[in-house]
Parts: sequence; C-alpha cells; structure tokens
Amino acid sequence: MRNQDLEKQLTTPSKNSRLEKFGKSITFFCLVLIVFIVAMILIFVAQKGLSTFFVDGVNPITFLFGSKWDPSSGSFGALPMILGSFIVTILSALIATPIAIGAAVFMTEISPKYGAKILQPAIELLTGIPSVVYGFIGLQVIVPFTRLIFGGTGFGILSGVCVLFVMILPTVTFMTIDSLKAVPRHYKEASLAMGATRWQTIWRVILNAARPGIFTAVIFGMARAFGEALAIQMVVGNSAVVPSSLTTPAATLTSVLTMGIGNTVMGTVQNNVLWSLALVLLIMSLGFNMLVKFITRERKRNYAR
Repeated sequence: MRNQDLEKQLTTPSKNSRLEKFGKSITFFCLVLIVFIVAMILIFVAQKGLSTFFVDGVNPITFLFGSKWDPSSGSFGALPMILGSFIVTILSALIATPIAIGAAVFMTEISPKYGAKILQPAIELLTGIPSVVYGFIGLQVIVPFTRLIFGGTGFGILSGVCVLFVMILPTVTFMTIDSLKAVPRHYKEASLAMGATRWQTIWRVILNAARPGIFTAVIFGMARAFGEALAIQMVVGNSAVVPSSLTTPAATLTSVLTMGIGNTVMGTVQNNVLWSLALVLLIMSLGFNMLVKFITRERKRNYAR
C-alpha cells in the first residue's frame, strides 16, 4: 500500500505544475488571439483595398502614379497623397532627429542630473498631449505665422512638418536615450584612456556605437508621423494635388481617409478607393516595421562582435 501511495504521489501532477500548465495555456491563448486579430485586420483591409482593382476595374498603375484625385468624376490618382505623406514624414524626421540626438546626449553624457530634472519631464509632457491639441495649436499659431512670413493661406506641407516634428520628438528622443545608455561602458572608458576628449568620445565612439539604435528611433518616429491623421489634417490644407512648394495646400493619405470615409457608401468605387489608400498606408507601415527589425538585427550582431 505504501508503494502504491508513493507511486500515486509521484505520478499525480502537483499544484504548482497544474498552475504552470494553466499559465502556459493562458499565454498561448493570448498569443493566438493577437495573431488572429492582426491577420483579420490584414485580410479585411486587403480584401477591401483590392476590390478597387479586381471588382471595379481601376488600373493599379493609374491609381499609384496618377496625379488627379477626383473620385466623383472617376479620377483615382493617389500620387499626390503618397508624395504628401512621404514629404511631410521625411522633413519632420530630418528636423526632429538632430534635436532629439542633442537632447539625448545632454541627458546621458553632459548633464544627466539636470536633464532628468528639467528636460525629461518636459519631453514626457509632450508625449501626453493629444494629437487634436497639437492640431489646434498648429491651426491657431503655426498657420498664421506661415501666412505672415511666406504669404498664401498658411496651410500646407510646411505647417504640417512643424506640427509633426514636435509630435515625434519625444519618441525619437527617448529611444535615442535608450540606445546611448545601451552602449557598453568600456567603450567610453577606453576612448578616454587613449587621450580622446569628452566631445571626441561622444562624437566618434558613443554616437557611432549607438548608430543602429538611433536609426531605429528615427524610423519609429517616421512611422508615427506617417500614420498621424487628425493633427496633419487640420493644418495641411487637404488639397489633393501634387505638391509644388512647401507653402501650398496639400494632402496626405491619412487626411484624405479621415475626410472621405464618412461621406461614401460602402461597396461603391468611391469607398473602395479609400480602402485602397488604407492598404497603401498599411503596407508602408509594415515596411517601416520590417526596416526596424532589420536594423535591430544588425545592431545585435554588432554588439555580439
């Protein structure tokens, strides 16, 4: 009897093992649920977006490279919005990147104490401001200022860039700070031991070693700017024409989507072309994510060396 009881105790799962199996089941269910949701979103947007070409017969080349957007008259050229999105995204990233790197270097290498007390709370405050507030400030401050300096209506790519660069600044800054802190300490110590100055160490050693992480931060900021809708819609002018200058009204993929999706009937060609714009936006967002994955992989390889 004792041997049987001992064998039963050894073969019966303990309470901790049952809890462990339950935890594994819950986490696996969450993983499957997330993958299912993402897959359904991709399938739904792809189905709606491709209906423009396979059901309504719109030429994909004309859609992607056409310069006239007027769905009511049968013109479906998405090039103005694609160019507008890329121009606004790239320019805002170019302006935000040096400012973010400077702030990150100050907070990590120059004056961590005052950076943590003064600069970090200010950047965190920028992160918590809703996008509609950014858009309203841009509408009331940046647009009149642009009108005063450059003339015209004040609405355009320049106003959108000014709003977006402030919006993506916290993202790029905080990710750059993490990249600088991830640089091995012995890199800095070796550089100083060889006689390099403080600035030479920062410029040639620390920033160079953190370069993949900084690129990742910039790409995340660009993805944030590329997908922004409400703030950019309020200041860009929403004119679906190929941008001729930074001060003329333009349009982006997100601004056209937010303005037009509620004014069309589901299933019509006017509605399907908007879903096609959403598909282009989704593909570009996936492209940004894949680029981040590639850079992160290269960064791990460099640190492993």
